[in-house]
Amino acid sequence: MSNTQRLNTIQASDVPKLNCQEMTALGQEIRDALIQTIARTGGHLAPNLGVVELTLALYHVYGFPEDRIVWDVGHQSYVQKMLTGRAPKLGTIRQYGGLAGFCRRHESEFDCFGAGHACTAISAAVGFAVARDLRGTDERVVAVVGDGALTGGMAFEALNNAGALKSDLLVVLNDNEMSIAPNVGALATYLARIRVEPLYRQAEDSVKAALHRIPLGGTLSRTAEGIKHGLTHMVTPDRSGIFFEELGFTYLGPIDGHDVHLLVDFIKRAREMKGPILLHVITKKGKGYTPAEADSVTFHGLGPFKVDDGKIEPPTARTFTHAFTDAAIDLAKNDARVVAVTAAMPTGTGLAKFSKAFPQRTFDVGIAEQHAVTFCAGLAAAGFRPLCSIYSTFLQRGYDQVVHDVALQKLPVVFCMDRGGLAGDDGATHQGVFDISYLRCLPNMTILAPRDEGELRTMLHAAVGMDRPVAMRYPRANVMDGTRPETVGVPLFEKCPVQPDSPEPLFAPEPPPLRFFSQVLLRGADVGIFAVGVLTYAALAAADELRRQGIEATVVDVRSIKPLDLNTLFDVARKTRRVLTIEEAALSGGYGSAVLEALNEEGLLGTVQVNRMGIPDHFIEHGKRDLLLQKLGLTTEGIVERVLGLVGSGTSLWTARTG
Repeated sequence: MSNTQRLNTIQASDVPKLNCQEMTALGQEIRDALIQTIARTGGHLAPNLGVVELTLALYHVYGFPEDRIVWDVGHQSYVQKMLTGRAPKLGTIRQYGGLAGFCRRHESEFDCFGAGHACTAISAAVGFAVARDLRGTDERVVAVVGDGALTGGMAFEALNNAGALKSDLLVVLNDNEMSIAPNVGALATYLARIRVEPLYRQAEDSVKAALHRIPLGGTLSRTAEGIKHGLTHMVTPDRSGIFFEELGFTYLGPIDGHDVHLLVDFIKRAREMKGPILLHVITKKGKGYTPAEADSVTFHGLGPFKVDDGKIEPPTARTFTHAFTDAAIDLAKNDARVVAVTAAMPTGTGLAKFSKAFPQRTFDVGIAEQHAVTFCAGLAAAGFRPLCSIYSTFLQRGYDQVVHDVALQKLPVVFCMDRGGLAGDDGATHQGVFDISYLRCLPNMTILAPRDEGELRTMLHAAVGMDRPVAMRYPRANVMDGTRPETVGVPLFEKCPVQPDSPEPLFAPEPPPLRFFSQVLLRGADVGIFAVGVLTYAALAAADELRRQGIEATVVDVRSIKPLDLNTLFDVARKTRRVLTIEEAALSGGYGSAVLEALNEEGLLGTVQVNRMGIPDHFIEHGKRDLLLQKLGLTTEGIVERVLGLVGSGTSLWTARTG
């Protein structure tokens, strides 16, 4: 049987029948398939190459899916997919309609818990373990977490709870010294101290011998405490694992995470031990592929590349991320108050370049969005102007801090939300489509959306000068060049004059409000198109096509989602009697909803026809961003079709079609 045939037919039930030599050979076949496939499709390569032996050993010892395995994040679950009947579909990974790049419950019974965001695996595994105990069943539960996930508070909350509950649970700490970027913080230093390579290699024989002397069956529970304080110290002298022990875990390791025989031995014994166990394994991210081992940051998640040398075609277009980075650097050169904060995403957010220019003013706090937001709040309260650079989908994880620590105190934190909109291949867990909805309801919050690099620069400069929190969202897309000449010089905002004879305020006194200006790019009498961000260009192209069909459109670049430019909105609505809003965001509570609310307050809904385009009320799966926009109708053609329906409907009632 050829290697390809074996991988295409293998099932989880086959793995326990393999000996260690056969698993080692299978592991090489899996690596070869991963490299060849991801070189064509793109995807998460280095994380999966690092867990080949670990995944094989776990599937050799445990009886999944009856037993339960929860992968933190899930981007390292490609090997599991290959061992559970999905190898023939590996070439569809992260493609529209194909396999997801993370665990998905609807995709396979082996994916017992969906993921995509870090630090969740231990919490979910504790839930499975307690559910088992309440039912009185005997399945085992395993959580696999990376050392990067331990920079997140949720992981510690789960460890604390698991140690107190004392339910049977195995936590495998997959320690590769990385998350997406190199790990930071005190915990990374702690793990480095116990990650002494000669130690676990020299200790293997004595540890294995000790494990074999552990009695199994009924006497095991009575020896567990001795195992905890005896075996652990044999593996890690000076009680290096005491941190986990004091949380209530029996700590084993660290051991070589690429030695199948050793992994199987430890996992078998851990399976029979009682209470929460933490097995510390040392792996190499990108193992077995030299370019990925040398640069695991680049090969963490990437597009197609050349297998022979790992060469990646450099991007030819400039992205919004590039534009933000350069704008932030220019701003920081002239304002010593500007600092930048990210949560384990310095490369993805563009702050890696910023940190080279301003190393003392750049802070990577690890996978800890809650801390990142409140850290920024403290900086702002102390007189600095922090740029809190976090993906839109990850900022959700710090929402309470955005509300209470920033917005409530009206602190000037600038939230720079990359991937505001469709993130594409990463799928539902990463689509940044909810930010307008979850931020628009907050008092004191300003929300901006640039359509191009020029506007991004203007907005970032304006945001740093404001005395309140500002959120600026921009997409995972290429920036457009320039603006139409007639729009140059239109200001973003101005401070409204103080009214000396204004009545006593009902609530706490507020400083003079800001007047924000949208930009009217085209004027026409038949329909008003209000577009958010980069979709403005699709609206302009649609207006050109509509003109050829005899329909004149007004096109407005919204720029400020909150507060609204009410003067422009009401003026266009009264003149055209038809309004179409377009946003790469959820329709529920989004910009279109704000327009409806404003027109209703003004008493215009009875005479103005309103239609909204955006993300409907369901999660959007993975696929190329352009393809997803096409499926959702957020294209030039889709806008033309919607306007033709709007103009031809002849009704004065507002509508909110969702595609």
